[in-house]
Amino acid sequence: MFETIMVPSDGSECAQRAEDVALALAKELGSTVVAVHVIDDKLITPFEVLETEGKQILRSITNKGKQIDVQVDEILIFGSPTHDMAKITTKSNADLVVIGTHGRTRLEKLIMGSVAENALKTVEVPVMLVK
Repeated sequence: MFETIMVPSDGSECAQRAEDVALALAKELGSTVVAVHVIDDKLITPFEVLETEGKQILRSITNKGKQIDVQVDEILIFGSPTHDMAKITTKSNADLVVIGTHGRTRLEKLIMGSVAENALKTVEVPVMLVK
């Protein structure tokens, strides 16, 4: 059904729940998970710090996948989490996106975060939201 499941993660609690759902679904379906972390081009934190953090987030997802025998491919890119999600989905050949409804931003939206909301609007494959 779904051969490649993409799960974007910023390491937040909600994103970690989305990771777990994506991995469990991949295990059940025999799918590959593509773990994605986007280093936000608007942040002013030194790039090296953001890169190290992104690699740790992706390594964590890969380790969870190994524990349940699910292949995880990692993508770490520099860009806009909000605006690049459709392009990343296409480039990774994902046929399902599993994304948390809220990220790490301190400014919570009433319904869902801007990255998840934009994914619903722009991604052309099914999107599963995880709270």
